[in-house]
Amino acid sequence: MKKFGLVLAGGIAAIILLSSIGPMVGLLVSLGLLYFIYKQFLKAESTGGKIVLGIIGVIFLMASISNAPAIIGVVAAYILYLVYKNWNARKHTVIKEDADPFVNFEKQWNELKNY
Repeated sequence: MKKFGLVLAGGIAAIILLSSIGPMVGLLVSLGLLYFIYKQFLKAESTGGKIVLGIIGVIFLMASISNAPAIIGVVAAYILYLVYKNWNARKHTVIKEDADPFVNFEKQWNELKNY
């Protein structure tokens, strides 16, 4: 039943991820260009150059905001990572105290020290 849930969650996340690849690429490109424009804005010495770069920066900021649904794609990619990570996860078994050789050794060592 656990594997079925993982397959279902992974399938839904994969569909969402595939449908939001376009906005993710657009967000990546617009944020990259916005960063480049910001660096050039800080280097610019003339007021006219700063105004032009500021206007271009606002345009790319709006382009970045319009690609906000890409965040859903990032969340879907993270869910796919969790599904992949938990696919072969083993359950932690409770080790009985008597079956654990180290606990048994510690008990016997303490008994020997007491004599």
